[in-house]
Amino acid sequence: MTTANKITILRILLIPFFVVELIYYLETGNELHRLAAMVVFAIAAGCDGVDGYIARHYHQKSELGAILDPLADKLLLVSAIIALSFNHGPYLGQIPLWLTGTIIGRDLLLLIGLVVIQMTVGRVKVRPRISGKCATVLQMTVVIWILMRWDQGGGTYWLHAWALGAAVFTGVSGLLYVFDGVKQLGSHPASSAKTKATV
Repeated sequence: MTTANKITILRILLIPFFVVELIYYLETGNELHRLAAMVVFAIAAGCDGVDGYIARHYHQKSELGAILDPLADKLLLVSAIIALSFNHGPYLGQIPLWLTGTIIGRDLLLLIGLVVIQMTVGRVKVRPRISGKCATVLQMTVVIWILMRWDQGGGTYWLHAWALGAAVFTGVSGLLYVFDGVKQLGSHPASSAKTKATV
């Protein structure tokens, strides 16, 4: 259990606190709950860079970290995006449903692909890409934009701009991951056609 993995686990443990504070704000309109939700989200998002820095610079990369780090990102973002996809007026704005559908659709597709590759090949090789990092950053920007209530008035234009960018990079990264998965399956003997032995 490395220091980087402990920080990643802390990020996962912060997610329920973020969701609870967000729900309390949407039910009561108490600004303290919105502030608490923003602080928890910012800490969890900031720790993403901290555990990555520690893992790289102190040689703490591990197989557990390779699983937990993207899992923490997904749990934080998906919980925030789903919660903000409903109409919470007048308290908070709403994430466009087409962005929510793009993100959840891609993640479900990747999850199914991971299961298929794991069952067929026995080991999944995930290669991080810049498009996936851009998608994560833009998704976080959309969430923060709404939590900060910057989507009011002229901020609506920027919210849709961030959302469109997030959808594009999410789709592109999904296609690239599918391409990598197909290559892994294609290079494995289990995907080759069986030939009947001739007597």
